[in-house]
Amino acid sequence: MGASEAGIAATLDAIAWNGDGLVPAIAQQHDSGEVLMMAWMSRDAVAETLTTGRVCYYSRSRGALWRKGETSGQMQALVELRLDCDGDTLLLAVDQTGVACHTGRRSCFFRAVRDDRLATIAEVEIDPAELYRK
Repeated sequence: MGASEAGIAATLDAIAWNGDGLVPAIAQQHDSGEVLMMAWMSRDAVAETLTTGRVCYYSRSRGALWRKGETSGQMQALVELRLDCDGDTLLLAVDQTGVACHTGRRSCFFRAVRDDRLATIAEVEIDPAELYRK
């Protein structure tokens, strides 16, 4: 990736940050279009992602940067970062290594309303205990 400082600054200025200084980011597999997850990004997370090409989010529960895959090995390489029309949501086209969800599923969107009930539409691919070596 290796975006220039000027390019990163222009991108950061174009984003409409919420009151907490965050923006929602949707990760989508770049070649299949599969929606993988949604997480939050801070200015530092966006800047790091654009600099390194490895997706970095902001963990609200930890109050710190979260480099996707740092504990599980299930990393996301950035292919393209897009802003929506209002600049208040990001779409990250990524190349996902393994599963994206902490439950061990490929996508966090593994439940769907079907026949008036919530149905699981994707099974666990990797035991979460194995993912996080707990």
